[in-house]
This record gives sequence, C-alpha cells and structure tokens, in this order.
Amino acid sequence: MCADAKRGRVLLIYPPSPVINREDRCQQPTKELLVIPPLPPTDLMYLASIAESCGFEAMIRDYSQGGNFDKDLREFRPDYIVANVATPTFQSDMTALKNAKEILKTVCIIVKGAPFITYNTNAIYENTFIDYVIMGEAEFTLRDILNGVPDEDILGICYRKNFQAEKNEKRPFIENLDLIPFPARHLVDNSIYTRPDNGKVQAVIKVSRGCPFHCFFCLATPVSGSKVRVRSAENIVAELRECVEKYNIRNFVFWSDIFNFDREWTLNLCKKIIKSGLKITWSSNTRADTMDDEMASLMYKSGCRLVSLGVESGSQKMLDHIGKKITLDDIRNTVKILKKNKIKIYNYFVIGLPWETEETVEETVKFAIELDSNFISFYTATPLPGTKYFAYAMVNKLVEGNLDFRNAYYQPVVKSHELSRERIFELHKQAVKRFYLRPKFILRTLCSLRSFTEIKNYIRAGLSLILH
Repeated sequence: MCADAKRGRVLLIYPPSPVINREDRCQQPTKELLVIPPLPPTDLMYLASIAESCGFEAMIRDYSQGGNFDKDLREFRPDYIVANVATPTFQSDMTALKNAKEILKTVCIIVKGAPFITYNTNAIYENTFIDYVIMGEAEFTLRDILNGVPDEDILGICYRKNFQAEKNEKRPFIENLDLIPFPARHLVDNSIYTRPDNGKVQAVIKVSRGCPFHCFFCLATPVSGSKVRVRSAENIVAELRECVEKYNIRNFVFWSDIFNFDREWTLNLCKKIIKSGLKITWSSNTRADTMDDEMASLMYKSGCRLVSLGVESGSQKMLDHIGKKITLDDIRNTVKILKKNKIKIYNYFVIGLPWETEETVEETVKFAIELDSNFISFYTATPLPGTKYFAYAMVNKLVEGNLDFRNAYYQPVVKSHELSRERIFELHKQAVKRFYLRPKFILRTLCSLRSFTEIKNYIRAGLSLILH
C-alpha cells in the first residue's frame, strides 16, 4: 500500500510524448495518419470521476498536447499519479514517471494500459518507481486503491511486497457499465479535441466494451473480453444531454469495440436519441456483416454521419487467414447500404500481415478504389504484444532486429513471409497515394466542402499526403 488512505490529490496523465491515441485497443500515433484526430483522454476522465467520488481532488493533463509536467508536479503536489502507458511510447513514458518519483519521493505511481496485458510483474520488478500496475479495466480497481483496500485484497493489480512482485487475481470485467460515473469533462480543455474535417469540438462516448471475434492483429478481445457489454440507451442519452447542455458539445464518436453487434440495442439507442430532441452528429464503427437498411436509416436520422469499417484486406484469402469471418461481398453490401442512406464511410485496411504478397496488396488497393469510400486509412501491420499476431511473429521469426513500436501502424516493425519491411512500407505509401490522388476522388471531395475551415483542413491533409 502506497500510503494511508487520506484524501488528497490525484494527477491523471498522458505522459509527455508525440500525439498518440492511447485507447488501449488503438494505440495510434497520429502524425503520419491523415484523418485520425487526437482523441480526448476519456479513460482518464472516467478515472478522475472515480477519484472525485472517493473525495480526492483530481487534475487531468494530456501532455502530448502541451504543458509542463515538472511544473505541475511541484505546484499540484499530487499524492497519486495515474498514467496511461502505451506500447509505442513505453520507454519515454517510463522515463517521465521515473523523473516524477525523483521530484516527489512519496508520490504513489499507478500505471495502466495495453502493455500490461503481458508485461505486468516484470514492470513492477524492473521499474522500482512504479507502485501499482492495473491489469484490465481500471475504474473500480483505482477506487479500491484510493479507498485504502489492502493490496492483497485488490483484484487486478501487481504490486511490490518485500522486494518481490506480487500479482493478484484478475478482476472480472464490469458487467453493468451504467455503474461507472460519467467522464469528468470539466477537468479538460475540450476545445483541443476537434473533428478533422470541420474543426468542431468532438467528444468520445464509450457505448460498449468487448468483442467476440478476436481478430488476429487486434487487442479488443484481450483488453475488453469476448462478451459485448453495452450501456443502456437511457444512460448514453443522459451523457449526451450533459455534453450538449453543460459543455455545448454536439459532435461525438461513439466508441466501442463493435458498435452494432446487438441489432435491437442499436435500433433502440437510435430511437432514444431521436426522441430526446438532441441535435447532434455522431460517428461509429461497425462490422461489415451487421448492417441493414433499417438500421442505417435510423442511424442517419439520429445523427450518424460517418461509419468506419474494418475492411482490412481486399483478398479473401487474407481475410480468412486473420479470422475476420466476413466476405468481400459482405463489405460491398454494407458500403452500398451506407451510401444509400447518405452516411459517409471510413474504411480501414492493413498491409503487411504475415501472408501478404505483392498480389494481395494489389487486390487490396483495387478493392479500396472499387469501394470508393469518403476516407481511408492504410495501416502497416503492427504485432502489438497481447495479440495473436505478436505470438505468430515471434514463433515464425518475422521480427528483424529489435521491435520498435514508436511509429506503429506507419513504419513496419516486422516482415511478412514474402515481403521485407522496406517493401511493405513502400507498398503502403503507394496505396495511400493511389487512393487519394485519383481525379475522381479529388473532384468529389472539393465539391463536398461547405466551409472555409473544411477547405483549410483538407488542404493541410492533401499537402501532408503529397509530401509523404
């Protein structure tokens, strides 16, 4: 136990680093990815609400957006630091926390994040400045720590005892997500986090957790479990109303591992949003085999203006290899339905998985052009620890040199069975340009712009693309 459970101050941070979306499933550096905006630290806002409910004063700092960590330490003098640690920034995160312990000798340092799916007891043993590692969902685990529950009785943590690393039993996933208090948005500058197209303030609403599909390269199932746990429509609408009335936020990302897995829940949520009278816009993700016309129509009426699809590849063989459990025709049908209902489409593709060849990359690029979505991201395959892909890459010796995730999803860290890292990177850059620099795409995009802000943002994205 760090200290007596006195009520004090909690500093919750994204450590100083390049801008990266630190949601455990998607640890994306945003500099090299054209249409991925920095997202607000919603996970820290949830934890700050927990801290405040325990009687603590909380401060949230996203140092990737600026700020002086050392100055805040000396002026705020927290009793606890809670840090989201990401795989791409792991070393710099650790350095920042070690320095914090040197400045405040008695501060209790608590870390959470995807690296600790696998690297937990070693993290405690090797980094003596860390007091607790939280494994899994952090909200109720942090509550126990702050309330002074004896270390041996707290589920889901690693801690140090008599110079040894102790690992407690796993904490079960939170079944009733409505029990988690709303994020403490009053502790952040919401204006920093905006839509990449029109520059309007955008918030993240976490509507569900869990995914049953456990795709080869994805952390969703290891992080959030295989059971899809949803918030009630009433609870979500109440948070939306708070955002509109208290913070004047009307643009949202509905964050989930799989948004419309439960059809009836999806339809009910859309109906409840429509009935609320809230004039909002929102985006979400979806699988390519769960959309139908009625659902898309209701989604649009409730404010949905963009849906992202994890297409991954234009090669059916590749989709089968990674356990995607969808077909190319499933994808075509969903894209057709979304276009019919005037919902913009953002397709994700992955280049460089173990079975990738020149031919499968060509199939993917041609399929992307065929689908002709509004936005697209070609990621380079990244075997983050905790995924099936990581284990496969290690066993099959696809790793060349030391794994370096600092430019995850952009610069390849492993080869495929047939393609070198260098060739994967080249094919990735070619794919992006082949999609975005088509005259048809450029003309359609220019005709769709409605404001000076949109024109400015698209010009910036276009220049970034050309200079890549």
